Amino acid sequence: MQPLNFPAYDFRFKNSENKVQIFDVIRKKFVVLQPEEWVRQHVVHSLIDDKKYPKSLINVEKQLKINNLTKRYDVVVYNPDGSIHVLVECKAPKIKISQTTFDQIARYNMQLRANYLIVTNGLEHYYCKMDSEEEKYTFLSQIPDFSR
Repeated sequence: MQPLNFPAYDFRFKNSENKVQIFDVIRKKFVVLQPEEWVRQHVVHSLIDDKKYPKSLINVEKQLKINNLTKRYDVVVYNPDGSIHVLVECKAPKIKISQTTFDQIARYNMQLRANYLIVTNGLEHYYCKMDSEEEKYTFLSQIPDFSR
């Protein structure tokens, strides 16, 4: 897999049925290493190792219903009260981050109501603080570290 715009993390890999798999510390299982999964695993490790979010508050690839359609978010970080603190949309490195990508995460966030959004393809990262009252977001250079 190509190098991404993240620090180096200590990943576990294995080969199974001629496919490389990477260990997901949140789902506690090996998953097939696809380009988007490579980005997702970097994001998860960044949240845990760099931003100090507890694993117990992170969830990966869960379904949600939007207008009777079943969708999947990539990563969420919960607040201790169960509300959503961070919503992350991951794309494969070859996918350019566009307005369509922001529209997608905005649709998800209308239901999830996260405080912060991250959109990344592993090479470019965008961080936003949400203002639900005004229905707008402000771009940031980073999201805040975890605080109790």
